[in-house]
Amino acid sequence: MIFIMEKEIDRKKLELLAARIRLESIRAMHASGGGHVGGCMSIAEVLAVLYGGIMHYNPENPKAEPRDKLVLSKGHCGPALYAALALSGFFPLEELLTLNKNGTRLPSHCDMRKTPGIDMTTGSLGQGASTAAGLALGKKMKSEPGNVFLILGDGECDEGQVWEMVMFAKQRRLDNLITFVDLNHQQLDGYTEDICSMGGLCGRFTSFGWESCIINGNDVCAVYDAAAKAVLRHSGSPSCIVLDTVKGKGWSLTEGKTGIHHMAVTDGMMAEAEKEFAFAFDKSVT
Repeated sequence: MIFIMEKEIDRKKLELLAARIRLESIRAMHASGGGHVGGCMSIAEVLAVLYGGIMHYNPENPKAEPRDKLVLSKGHCGPALYAALALSGFFPLEELLTLNKNGTRLPSHCDMRKTPGIDMTTGSLGQGASTAAGLALGKKMKSEPGNVFLILGDGECDEGQVWEMVMFAKQRRLDNLITFVDLNHQQLDGYTEDICSMGGLCGRFTSFGWESCIINGNDVCAVYDAAAKAVLRHSGSPSCIVLDTVKGKGWSLTEGKTGIHHMAVTDGMMAEAEKEFAFAFDKSVT
């Protein structure tokens, strides 16, 4: 099986998918009482691009090999990934409303033992970086096609384990590892620049020998272009795409606001979200 880029970019399609990921995430978090809304909103575009145009997967057989794999190391933003999976056919949309409830297949943080389409259990920040590198190394050792896509948070990059992986991945020439850093400029208790400034994440990855760039991470065309180039690049070096995003992006209640790392989603807020995202389900614009 040869992995190649088969789809031309369709901005409108991917933007609508990102909007749907946002709304379905909000619905899930409303059903569970709340969640990590801010970080779920900021990664909607990268998830839309990966599941809507870049990744090779089979929702009817999620464990089929070979395939591309995704590790959402910032596993607290699982609701956004669950929404992307449901919209891609891995399980029914209505199952999103069971988020974090007894007996659910959708815990608050990603669990590969429970959820169809989840390739790695995550949530302990930094550890997803190491496991993603392990998956990429496994593919190399088996001469297996496909890539491993890793999504890190910018606050998560405070973890030393991330940088241990960065050194390891370069040493092992893991050019099938494509990392996205969600640079939404906030973490749990403040702005990342105030808590532990990285002084330019793109430059830091480059200094470790990675192929690195920084783009507008809330622009589907920019994300698609960077991801497509990384997939086709076989330089012997892993790739890092720093996504300059806005925490809470796409929902007027949260976009650019503080105090939205984790929040309740009330009935009133849900009603407003339904109105705001109605365009995404308007057949006249699809």
